[in-house]
Amino acid sequence: MTSKGKTRRMVSVGLCAAAVAAALAAPAQAAQQTGGAAGEKAAETGGPAWSLKNTGTDVRFRGLAAVSRRTAWVAGSKGTVLRTADGGRSWLNVSPPGAGGLEFRDIEAFDGRRAVVLAIGEGEASRVFRTDDGGASWTESFRNPDPKAFYDCITFFDSRHGLAMSDPVDGKYRILSTGDGGKSWKVLPSAGMPDALPGEAAFAASGQCLVSSGRQDVWLATGGGATARVLHSADRGLHWTVADATIPAGDPARGVFALAFRDRAHGIAVGGDYRPDQASPSAGAVSGDGGRSWQQAKTPPPAYRSGVTWLPHSRSAALAVGPTGTDLTLDGGRSWRTVDTGSYDTVDCTADFGCWASGEKGRVARLEF
Repeated sequence: MTSKGKTRRMVSVGLCAAAVAAALAAPAQAAQQTGGAAGEKAAETGGPAWSLKNTGTDVRFRGLAAVSRRTAWVAGSKGTVLRTADGGRSWLNVSPPGAGGLEFRDIEAFDGRRAVVLAIGEGEASRVFRTDDGGASWTESFRNPDPKAFYDCITFFDSRHGLAMSDPVDGKYRILSTGDGGKSWKVLPSAGMPDALPGEAAFAASGQCLVSSGRQDVWLATGGGATARVLHSADRGLHWTVADATIPAGDPARGVFALAFRDRAHGIAVGGDYRPDQASPSAGAVSGDGGRSWQQAKTPPPAYRSGVTWLPHSRSAALAVGPTGTDLTLDGGRSWRTVDTGSYDTVDCTADFGCWASGEKGRVARLEF
């Protein structure tokens, strides 16, 4: 491709991203002006809106891996894993055999055939499974032998190198590492990990308490302690620094629940208090220095949010989701507005504008234009 061709394509993608963000924002403004439901207004005005896909199940899907607009994986309760290859029109149940008693909370997919899924829980309930054939068969590649460990999230830098994290064991978060795409795992040394705060832990709410960007950088979100914090490693989990976040903690139900970094510098954190009868007045924060410092959102999401993702090809637009709705930011997380009132736990987007969300009662949706 010529340099002019590349430039034209980059401009086209940038305009498309801007158009998507603007179209998402317009229905929200209309809803605010009329007092109507944001999702209904999105449909009426022809703007992008979540389109629910029939999964044929009522399990809760907190794990989501978007591959493209056509292909996505979801993982949830009762050991359930589903995969679609036709944009959500049909779903194939590809759950690992004998996993009905497990709680899947995170899934990472490299394509329509290769995926790694994490089951959470104390001791042997925490497990990792991998498939290379679209879920036709699975191999259990890790079973936690330590009754004090509780694994929450996994992330991959590329198709071979990835990490999984556990709540603190003997005062420090425990990190698993793989260099062969999840076929084998080893516990990393804890010498480079800061001490955890009393009562501090991560939240296995959306598969986004451990996220990566690029080939080396990874971030870990916490709550439950006196202060919500974000830990950062620039060497794939060997050494970590830590920064306080502005999202309130001080209670086992409060803290940072999800992170999203569009590059190694610019990040968004969301969270709050997951209890439906408790307010979450400061549920969003932003970082422009790789997580070394965090600033409270000027207009945060209006309630607890458990998942967040950047819109593709955008430097400023992102979506956050939670049980009471979906919010959009057009300024990198500094201000948010509600664009849908449906319940979702997690959200993920791909480069071809394949944005997916999933949550309770078998809910899975794709952003339709």
